[in-house]
Amino acid sequence: MDYIQQDQPPGVPPLPLTGERTLPDVPEENYWYRRHLVVYEWLAQRCRGLRVADLACGEGYGSDILAATAAEVIGVDANPEAHEHARLRYRRSNLRFERMLVEQFDTRRDAIVFLQTIEHVEKPQELLRRFAGIAPVSYISTPNRLTLAPPGAEKSENPWHIREYTVSEYRELLEPHFSQVEILGLHHARKLRAHEIAIRFGWDHVHRALRLTKPFYDRFTPAISTSDFRLDSTDLDGALDFIAVCHA
Repeated sequence: MDYIQQDQPPGVPPLPLTGERTLPDVPEENYWYRRHLVVYEWLAQRCRGLRVADLACGEGYGSDILAATAAEVIGVDANPEAHEHARLRYRRSNLRFERMLVEQFDTRRDAIVFLQTIEHVEKPQELLRRFAGIAPVSYISTPNRLTLAPPGAEKSENPWHIREYTVSEYRELLEPHFSQVEILGLHHARKLRAHEIAIRFGWDHVHRALRLTKPFYDRFTPAISTSDFRLDSTDLDGALDFIAVCHA
C-alpha cells in the first residue's frame, strides 16, 4: 500500500514513502522514523554549538533537530522533491538546505552527519576521505547486515543497498580514513524489547491465528517512541544499526 504525508503546512508538498526514505507523520512508518530520530536526538547533544552538515538529509526532520542546538546546519540532498519539501517545511535562521550530491559537498564544517546512507554508495572510500578532509569529526551510521539480511546472505533484499556491513567489515571500511573510530550499536529497549522476546516465544503464530495482526499493530506501531531504543557499545553483533564516531 502507498502512503503519503498528511496535514503538511500550507504550501509544503507532502512526500510519499519510497521504501527507503523515512518520513515523520506517517503512522505506519513510525517504527523506522523513531529508529532514526533517536540517533538524531543523540547527535543534537553532541553537535551543540557546532557548524554541521547533514548529508543525505532526506525529508529534513533530522537537520531541523540538529539545528535546535547547533550553531549552523546545512541539509544536503540530491532528490529534488525532498529538497523542496525540506526547504519549505523546516525554517530556522541557522538552517538551510542545498540540493547536490553528497560527493560534491566540500564546505568545511565542525561535524559531518551521514546516517543510513553509506550502504548506498558505490565508492565509499573516496567519500570517507573527503569527510576526513573537511570536518574534525564525522558521525556515520549504517544497518547491521547480521540483523537486516537473512542468515548467511551477503545483503538484504533492499534494492537500494549496494553493500551492507558486519561490525568488523564496518571498522575495516572506516579506520583507514580516520585517526580514531568508535562504534556504538542501536538496540531495541522497553516495549520493543518485550515484543522481540514475545516473537521468540511464538507471538507471530498467536496474532495470526486469532486474527489480531492488524488491530494490534495499528495500535502498537504508532505508540513506539525513541525511548524504545537504546544506544551503547554492547553486543554490536546483535545491533540494529551501527553509529560510528570518526575523528579525522
